[in-house]
Amino acid sequence: MATEAMERTPSATDEKSFDVKEETRYCVNGDIETSTREDETDENVVLQNEREIATHVISVDDDPSLNPWTLRAFFIGIGLSAFGGSLAQIYYFKPQTILVSLMFLGIISYIIGFAMETFIPRHGLLRYLNPGPFNKKENAFIIIMSSAAANSALGTEVLAVQRLYYNITPNAGSSIFLLFSSQLLGYGIGGLMRGILLYPSKMLYPGVLPLLSMFDALYRDGIEARRRLKVFYFVFTVIFIWEIFPEWIFPLLTGLSIFCLAVPNNAAVSRVFGGSNGNEGLGLLSICFDWQLSSFIGYILCMVVFVGIFYNNIWESQNFPFLAQLLFYENGTVYNQTLIMNSNYEVDPTLVAEQGLPFYAGTWIINLLSTNLMTYAAAWTWMNMDTLRSWRANFDWKFWQHSGKREVPANTEDLDPHYREMLKYPDTPNSWYLLTFVLSFIVGLVVIYKTNSTLPWWGFVIAGPLGHCLYAITGLILSIQTLVQMIAGYLHNGRPMANMFFVLYSYNAVNQATLLLRDLKIAQYAKLPPRAAFTAQIIGTLLGAVLNYVLMNSIIDNQREILLSVEGTNIWSGQQPQSYNSQAIAWGGLAHELFSTGQRYQWIPLSYLIGLVAPLPFWIIHRYWPKLRMDYYYTPIICSYIGWLCVGINSSILSYFVVAFVSQWWLRTRYPRWFMKYNYLVGAALDGGTQVMVFILSFAVQGAAGTSHLFPEWWGANQGGNYDRCLYL
Repeated sequence: MATEAMERTPSATDEKSFDVKEETRYCVNGDIETSTREDETDENVVLQNEREIATHVISVDDDPSLNPWTLRAFFIGIGLSAFGGSLAQIYYFKPQTILVSLMFLGIISYIIGFAMETFIPRHGLLRYLNPGPFNKKENAFIIIMSSAAANSALGTEVLAVQRLYYNITPNAGSSIFLLFSSQLLGYGIGGLMRGILLYPSKMLYPGVLPLLSMFDALYRDGIEARRRLKVFYFVFTVIFIWEIFPEWIFPLLTGLSIFCLAVPNNAAVSRVFGGSNGNEGLGLLSICFDWQLSSFIGYILCMVVFVGIFYNNIWESQNFPFLAQLLFYENGTVYNQTLIMNSNYEVDPTLVAEQGLPFYAGTWIINLLSTNLMTYAAAWTWMNMDTLRSWRANFDWKFWQHSGKREVPANTEDLDPHYREMLKYPDTPNSWYLLTFVLSFIVGLVVIYKTNSTLPWWGFVIAGPLGHCLYAITGLILSIQTLVQMIAGYLHNGRPMANMFFVLYSYNAVNQATLLLRDLKIAQYAKLPPRAAFTAQIIGTLLGAVLNYVLMNSIIDNQREILLSVEGTNIWSGQQPQSYNSQAIAWGGLAHELFSTGQRYQWIPLSYLIGLVAPLPFWIIHRYWPKLRMDYYYTPIICSYIGWLCVGINSSILSYFVVAFVSQWWLRTRYPRWFMKYNYLVGAALDGGTQVMVFILSFAVQGAAGTSHLFPEWWGANQGGNYDRCLYL
């Protein structure tokens, strides 16, 4: 079920819950599940803060005798890293961006490890692959390595844009080192900041709690947990077989729309109700039977705003496709960016005057506006003087003096309990992270001059610190990308290529730092020694980057025309490199002409200021009329969802909300025991079965490494148009 919903107030898996003989009574109060344990105190457990959640939802216990440094752990970790890195790059070129499931990686690594423990003999050379019982720390080591690999490196986006839109193919050596430096630069910075962003209890990282809760169930109650895995095997097998149908045989199941079937030749119906193909329409009331494609106020606002913008012809929207990420001439044809650049890939004002300024699709402008509104609306949620004072007080400015040998404080009561258990292991010295940062910095500085980046050395130097400062202000990762693009556009005006590289070494460094800290939090909760976690992260990141590069080149070689098209298909789409390139041209090449005061898109940068005051009406209403509960309306989320449907396959949205409601409210409140035992297990099986089948089909029939083989055309596979049979525009 929806694995993103991680906030659980009650304790469902604290240390007592591992005793299967113990009776547990669950109480439901509204939509908040609480639990009552019938022991001698009849204690009602209602968790109130981060520390209580971290110590009750997952176990604090540690067994120092468990060894993560086994050949088995490296063998499984490298294998799953190869799978995750390849799958992440495949999904990068899909119409719907999906992340490789952490829960699936956790469960499949446990299954493989347990199978190796059971079937591989413990004598001869094979004994190195089965040194004993598969343990929790091996599992954590594998997950951290494979999750580090299972992300599409942003550097491949830069390389893809160069190949698709600039006809530049950097040599393999420069490309690989570009990926290495951009991926590891943020690791170095994040590692140096772990004293304030990782160790305290308030740094909860709720997204990893279900994974660690599952760990506790698997290793503290192994026999019962293995019974539950039968459910995983069943669901995994069913969804694995089922996905052949919407993905290949019966693609109509990607988006079944009664309206499209009833009125197949109406453009308005296609724009509003269509959604089975990339950039087709808003997918209103479509039903999606494809699990991989599967808030509300923002969603409704998004539809209203998109339709209003288009049919009122604001920004001349009707001249362009309803949903698109490309730049266009005023007559609606795709803008040829090579005609406005000189031989140094810099924008020439004379050539711009001849070609005219480009246009965005109206819905894409709304997406940019909503992202900017969210950016500073979110800053209200946590940015205050107390937070700044806490950061200044806890950061060790003399990080280079930290050896990694930690002394246990005399009074450890105020320490995070998980961190206190980790004090027995040598920490990763700050010098390791500093060396990672320095090497990545030097390599990156060399690479920008070897890959036609047009980014000057001083731009590279300020890119990383700027990204982290913006993240510190906003508290959101995704929202800073457009802000970085805007700043880079004014710093390096007329240089779209420099804009891409600036974003790579600023926004991506922040993103990698947060991923490193997330994985280190998994290590802290699982009591994996810090140096083992560091090793796993470095290996996974480097292996994943190489596989990202190989798959990127293979997919571009075989699907180039589809990646350049506006709509793409329901299998492949160039929406991500398209948007990255368009933003680089608009901001990097034409920032003054398009976005400055008095220009066509002046409200895009001004929306940052509007975002600062957007939460105030909700705050004022709640201040004077608290019974209206306006504090439940989180302004940044509403703002971000206003532009939600600007890209991809939108037929999944109705199914998305139905599954979220059933899983996270109805099951959680009406059947809490079932929810606690099976919800995340079933969710991992659905994600895993789908992703394995997508991986197989991508290479077997969908053209990831060669010619694609579409299923023969029939009523359920309309290969000549949109699969939901809406009008192809």
